[in-house]
Amino acid sequence: MKNAQESLTAKLCSFARAHHSNFIKQKIFDDYLAFDIMGKEEYDEVKMLVKSVFSNNEKCFDTGMLLNQYISPILLPRIAYAENALCSFSIEHKNIQYVIMGAGMDTFAFRNTNENIKVFELDHPSTQRYKLKRIKHLMWNVPQNLTFVPIDFEVEDLKDALFNSGFNPDIPSFFTILGVSYYLDFGAFSKTIEDISQIMNSVIKIVFDYPDETTFEVQRSKFLADITASLGEPMKQGFLYSDFESLFFDLGLDIESHLSPQDIQNIYFRERNDGQKAYKNIHFMTVRKG
Repeated sequence: MKNAQESLTAKLCSFARAHHSNFIKQKIFDDYLAFDIMGKEEYDEVKMLVKSVFSNNEKCFDTGMLLNQYISPILLPRIAYAENALCSFSIEHKNIQYVIMGAGMDTFAFRNTNENIKVFELDHPSTQRYKLKRIKHLMWNVPQNLTFVPIDFEVEDLKDALFNSGFNPDIPSFFTILGVSYYLDFGAFSKTIEDISQIMNSVIKIVFDYPDETTFEVQRSKFLADITASLGEPMKQGFLYSDFESLFFDLGLDIESHLSPQDIQNIYFRERNDGQKAYKNIHFMTVRKG
């Protein structure tokens, strides 16, 4: 699993969540702490970046419209999907571990009221330093059930990083890998899934999103790929569902849930009046073992 363009990607995701929480009435997901953890200065800087990058390629200077068209339809439903699945998992198992791969500026640990969920945030050291600096500036208390795990995924071992941070492979665990598969080939992404599955001795659930093989045939997706490439994050060709079926069979994982683009549209975007709609090439999936 590679590191994303750490701080920029984290800030962009946080910006989209903050804008949606503050300005959109029909909430897909309400991250009411996203603006706080960014701060107004950073929020305004990312807002200008979005306008600059997207408006050079799209004749639209309204930030909200740009977010609704290109960014929020990916970020918001996938975190809603993931946290809903996490809630169900926490009801099924009283004490669980929640591992957020590439956590960025995620605020779950500060919104969470369930002390039986032990949270492990994994991310590049530079991103975590930035986040911890913001937390200190806001004078937020770091919950006792939150552990920050700095890791350079390109050179460090996932198992070692987790075990050195107090992770227990005998406790039911929930992993999210969101926004990662777009930038990896199938071999690299499947290695991440394999590493996770081999760590655990107990029940495991993994939630991730992925683009399918039509990615560069869809105009909106191709446009977004051009934008991310200009920011130093070139997207890869998407994946086949059948490849995942074979992978999970080999690893002893079962597909618990798969949302197609049409499913995502029906669940999260039906009867909206702000122009948001699901991408035609993006899927959500939950797999489990045990």
